[in-house]
Amino acid sequence: MGDINFSTSGIEKLNSGNYSTWSTRMQFYLLGQDLWSIVGGGETAKPARGEELEKWKVKAGKAMYVLTATVGDDMLYRIKDAETPKEAWDTLKELFSKKNDSQLQLLENELMSVRQNTMSVNELFTKVKTLCEQITKLDPENPITDTRMRRIIIFGLRPGFSTLVAAIRGWATQPTLIEFENMLANQEALDK
Repeated sequence: MGDINFSTSGIEKLNSGNYSTWSTRMQFYLLGQDLWSIVGGGETAKPARGEELEKWKVKAGKAMYVLTATVGDDMLYRIKDAETPKEAWDTLKELFSKKNDSQLQLLENELMSVRQNTMSVNELFTKVKTLCEQITKLDPENPITDTRMRRIIIFGLRPGFSTLVAAIRGWATQPTLIEFENMLANQEALDK
């Protein structure tokens, strides 16, 4: 279990403001440790008895350790009595995934006011994508499309990119979001 403790030490503990990034990192970590199946896959139910039950208990213990070691003390009490890792995961997911209208409104306001100013193109894209992901987690029925994300980014760009943006708008086939980011980043590098 020492290797689990060492490798989880780099994961920021769950707090009231980082569920989205924490849950993403945890899913990848649990997948890498062959523990995701017991948290969110096909092995979430406790086997009836025998050798399967013993193997399940070992994996469940490792998964619970990882979950409890990566949550803040103020969150630990919410999952400490969970009987399975899935129950603990679902408790945290429900706590942070509830549609919260005021939080959603704050995030949408922040998204609409994002301006590049001194940020690089890559920083602007990262900021917009992160906000869009957070909004989509709060309101999964209304995900933000790449087209809308592109419009928000264009609106937030510094005026120096207007010629390139106008040229791209005239293309018959619009670039993907990644291609668009690369074009703008290349232009930014040329301008420097």
